[in-house]
Amino acid sequence: MNVRLLLAVFLSLPGRAQTIDTIGPGHTPLVTSNLPQGLHQYMIYMQDPSATKTLTFWYWLRRIEKTEVNGVPSFVISQHWFGADTAFYREVYSRNKASDFSPEYHMEAKRGKVFAYNWEDTRISGADTVADNAAKNFGLDFARPNLNWNLDIETFEMLPLGPGKTFAINFYDAGLDPPQFVLYKVTGSEVLETLDDQKVDCWTLVTEGAYNGGRYSETYWISKDRHLFLKEEDHYGRAFRLKILMPQASPDLLKLFQASTS
Repeated sequence: MNVRLLLAVFLSLPGRAQTIDTIGPGHTPLVTSNLPQGLHQYMIYMQDPSATKTLTFWYWLRRIEKTEVNGVPSFVISQHWFGADTAFYREVYSRNKASDFSPEYHMEAKRGKVFAYNWEDTRISGADTVADNAAKNFGLDFARPNLNWNLDIETFEMLPLGPGKTFAINFYDAGLDPPQFVLYKVTGSEVLETLDDQKVDCWTLVTEGAYNGGRYSETYWISKDRHLFLKEEDHYGRAFRLKILMPQASPDLLKLFQASTS
């Protein structure tokens, strides 16, 4: 059963509709004041069950800044994804309204191409002011406002988390299939021991479903005090992926790279 059908069935059950918070503009709002600003760096580990003696690594830098763009308070999120090969490098820049985190603009540079989009409540289209934009002819109308799936980490940090809560988030991945509602459920809380030997009380948030190869589950740990996304553990059949927030004392790798080449 796909997520949309699952959501429709869940919402149709007697006494169930009030147990789900639909997240987004016009519905249950994100708590934008909770979004932790600054630099957050994540180590990602992935393993395929057919290669049990190897791991694939990524290192993500995600910087969040609150600023004004054309007089409108906005969140600007810049990302740099590093892998073992230059072909895996990705640079991402996103701009969202500070009031409700509605997407306004999204750009990805990867494999020598740039994909840039202007994002509105009712439509997304290729940005015609960006030179050599591979997405310049792209356009898609929306039935309802949605949120940028590329910023799921930041979205989770702003959810009004609590015991027994379930959220339906209308996510969209720019340039791909139409938006879809995804269900996320708070399954409880857990004290997580971090890499810098801190013990942090966290909410555990879970989504699960089916894909062509079988079943998947994703679990996220978000701290109760600072609303920080600390850890993610994913299972796709026998394959797994981990995302771990690096300690605050970790050096800014982008600055180190820039200093070494200047």
